[in-house]
Amino acid sequence: MKVRALAIAGPTASGKTGLALAIAAHLQSRGGAEIISVDSALVYKGMDIGTAKPTHEELAAVPHHLIDIRDPLVAYSAAEFARDATSLVNDIASRGKVPLLVGGTMLYFKAMLEGLNDMPAADPQVRAQIQAEAEAAGWPAMHAQLQAVDPQTAARLAPADSQRIARALEVFRISGQPLSSFQHNISSANTRLEKDEGQALANALNFHNVPMLSLEPLDRA
Repeated sequence: MKVRALAIAGPTASGKTGLALAIAAHLQSRGGAEIISVDSALVYKGMDIGTAKPTHEELAAVPHHLIDIRDPLVAYSAAEFARDATSLVNDIASRGKVPLLVGGTMLYFKAMLEGLNDMPAADPQVRAQIQAEAEAAGWPAMHAQLQAVDPQTAARLAPADSQRIARALEVFRISGQPLSSFQHNISSANTRLEKDEGQALANALNFHNVPMLSLEPLDRA
């Protein structure tokens, strides 16, 4: 089955949610739409500050998915996102609705639409050590640590972006390679989202040509 879907990408405060809601309203007479959040912060419960999380009214207006699904102490990988989002896309489409993939985590978009290479899985012990260091030194200090080993990733993360800083440091400590190197080497020819189910999931990704709208905030200052 060829799935109709639309991706809306962009940074925080670029108008993604407003556009998605407007598109969903327009599609209401044609079967409707549902929104799949593509945001590595919003998957975690309680991440309500600085994330431009949709309001209660917006969440009620159109069905949303992959928001508030994981405790902040439990890691959620790009591979897990790709698996969950793929299942949701196919389910939404099977009910005659259009899946709207909306968010700013480009690694999630790439994981779903192109596939991932062998990025290391989350390691609870490594993550706990990073968390302990952050509690002692603060996240700006952890950001500085990331700057020393992966300046490219550090440059796009705010010093208070604890989830993404922790993941980037975790990847480096496990693999000895910066997160940015994995992101540059994504290859659909070598897709392995997870060792045991990578091929099955790759076969389910029958929507590689999803159109993507990329938004930018009006005020970049």
